[in-house]
Amino acid sequence: MQPEILAPAGNLEKLRIALAYGADAVYGGGQAYSLRALADNFTAEQLHCGIALAHRQGARFYVTANIFAHEMDLKQLPQYLESLAAAGADALIVSDPGIIRIAGKVVPELPLHLSTQANCLNSQSALLWAELGVKRIILARELHFEEIKALKAKLPAEIELEMFVHGSMCLSYSGRCWLSAYLAQRDANRGLCAHPCRWQYALLEEKRPGEYFPVLEDQRGAYIMNSQDLCLIEELPALTALGIASFKIEGRMKGVHYVATTTRAYRQVRDACLAGQNVAEKIASAKEELKRTRHRPYTTGFLWGEPEQNPARSYEKLPYNFVGVALGEGSKVQVEVRNHLAYGQRVEILRPNLPTFQQPGRMFTEDGSMVEAAHANQIVVMEFVQPVEKYSLIRLAEEEGQ
Repeated sequence: MQPEILAPAGNLEKLRIALAYGADAVYGGGQAYSLRALADNFTAEQLHCGIALAHRQGARFYVTANIFAHEMDLKQLPQYLESLAAAGADALIVSDPGIIRIAGKVVPELPLHLSTQANCLNSQSALLWAELGVKRIILARELHFEEIKALKAKLPAEIELEMFVHGSMCLSYSGRCWLSAYLAQRDANRGLCAHPCRWQYALLEEKRPGEYFPVLEDQRGAYIMNSQDLCLIEELPALTALGIASFKIEGRMKGVHYVATTTRAYRQVRDACLAGQNVAEKIASAKEELKRTRHRPYTTGFLWGEPEQNPARSYEKLPYNFVGVALGEGSKVQVEVRNHLAYGQRVEILRPNLPTFQQPGRMFTEDGSMVEAAHANQIVVMEFVQPVEKYSLIRLAEEEGQ
């Protein structure tokens, strides 16, 4: 079976970007029951629209309902699940046994995928979840390769395995963290994480009030619980051979540049693995591309045994700055500017299905007058030396982005 590239869709725009850049499937949440309650998420109408859009482009849409539910959360759940089934959702991502039980009764036709939040680490656990109706296990991030291999060998072929291959990680066990509830009264396991592991901390000595001693401080502050970011792009050949059904990219709360870049990179390497092409060459170019997104230092996590999941003080310095999205296709198209761009600055254009290229950024109004500078949310017309596709991304080239 061909492993799918599963991309995050935090809203309709990110969904469109993910599909344009090669996602086989996307995952997103509604206004309730999702562990990313603070993402844009989808209204009921937007969910119907997004699912239909994915299906028109031959992709699948999985809906997250992966909170750990309290009794009050269950009241509206049957009606919500029925609406998802009516909209044509391809699967429901779940972690709470109560939600699984209700879904099995209310929408038995809707496939269930077990969230990584449920911490499935062994074959017996996977078989138990399968007995409860789960069709796919999203593996806990704490597994290493040999454990995954052994687990898969003990499962029937119809039980699919999915795993995260890229994105942010929690220092807590598969994200089951109480720190946000303790410090900010926002329950991470109900979708309201305040991300206190990303806050800046310092030591305070009891007899020296007001004197703060930094821990691992750099110019951005002190970071003692920030995990490095997961990146398994080099491991895709081994994971493809292993028979993983889905390669999942974290990031529903991240921007369109991240979604486009990561989806395109993993899609190209996956395709090379399946086609028997020069995979090493594709991996090398994909690694360079992944450096262009905002990220902490990359790690392979637990995949090869001893965990590489050290605290990361800050984000890596980016060689490129994302500045706009092409709203049409051709050599002269409208561009929605997302960050400041001055006329003539050298830009690089990332296209969904074609190679990137660089050129000076030439901006005009609709009547052809030159635009000296554009700012966030401004629409300008740009001329390109090569045709661009819709949703091509414009970013400042290296010498301009420092």
